[in-house]
Amino acid sequence: MSDAHDTGPVVNAIAPAPPIGFALVGWFVQNQRPLPWRRHYDPYAVWISEVMLQQTQMSKVLPYYERWMARFPTVQAVAKASLEELLRAWEGLGYYGRVRQLQKAAQEIVTLYGGNIPWEEEALRRLPGIGPYTAAAVASLAFGRDVPVLDGNAQRVSARLLDWPKPVKDAESQRILRQVLEEWMPSGRAREFNQAVMELGSLICKPKKPRCTQCPVRAWCRAYAADTVAHRPVAPRRPLMQAITVAVGVLCDNGKVFIQKRPPQGLMAGLWEFPGGKAHEGETPEETLHRELAEELGVTVTITGKITEIRHAITRYRLHLHAFRCVLNPPDQPLELRSAVQGLWVPLDGLDQYAFPSANRRLIRMLQTRQGTTP
Repeated sequence: MSDAHDTGPVVNAIAPAPPIGFALVGWFVQNQRPLPWRRHYDPYAVWISEVMLQQTQMSKVLPYYERWMARFPTVQAVAKASLEELLRAWEGLGYYGRVRQLQKAAQEIVTLYGGNIPWEEEALRRLPGIGPYTAAAVASLAFGRDVPVLDGNAQRVSARLLDWPKPVKDAESQRILRQVLEEWMPSGRAREFNQAVMELGSLICKPKKPRCTQCPVRAWCRAYAADTVAHRPVAPRRPLMQAITVAVGVLCDNGKVFIQKRPPQGLMAGLWEFPGGKAHEGETPEETLHRELAEELGVTVTITGKITEIRHAITRYRLHLHAFRCVLNPPDQPLELRSAVQGLWVPLDGLDQYAFPSANRRLIRMLQTRQGTTP
């Protein structure tokens, strides 16, 4: 077996577009999944699907996509909606910065293009939140422009076909892989070709246990010939996950709980949450909660019980959340918003109107299931 870091000629003598490109297109036409944005390839539908699919699995995206399109069927609907509405519809998909950029882009499309998504790749890239990948995807899938799409699946497929020995995220690798995809693409078939590559990566050329015997382009796959499929693509070293302990308080008063809104910048910007924060070294979760509520709201509390512990992974963090029920002590203290931008007292059955991070939402579901609508 070849070593994963061998180097050598990889780009020369690539199979020309007709055999490998048309083999992929033909396979896709026969095997494509009936995804909703493929019904008409409406530019808005393609755009929304591509944004949702960034770092999110297809199985999770599909129900979100259907609900989103029913609620916000046009670019104009996104442009006019409140950010709170958009975040609530997005809740659970993560990477919430996508929502804010999506709305900014929609507003620019309405202002600059009369609500019509531009078809040129460069014009798309000038819109907020649309980078090279999304611009290429919309330009090729929605408008048939002959530009390659280099998503994670396409990186894996092309790296294996080439037996590419360098980390795929490197600038040189990105340039080479995009170049060969463009060479393989049959003219005028960008929509089918790009989706074929991505679909192949999703269904056949998987990260683990690829189904090489079912691959329509196995005859051209250099990694298969060299028995290096398991070593391709070469990935960069993943950053270590950082463990974080967090304590939050479900602050109760007169049948309601207190929630606060995060600032419009930074992690989880614009989402609602229960007050609390990260533990300092050596602190117990209870000590963390007392300190955080004093710092964030200027209040002292009595903890009346522990509700649960929730473990949740987000970006580079492993979150261990401790949730406590608490009350103000003394009860007549005013709350000062020192880090949040807004605070509300809300009954449990009213919390579904607000967008929360996933761990907070899990806590809310637990509270509602255990206690009905009474805090």
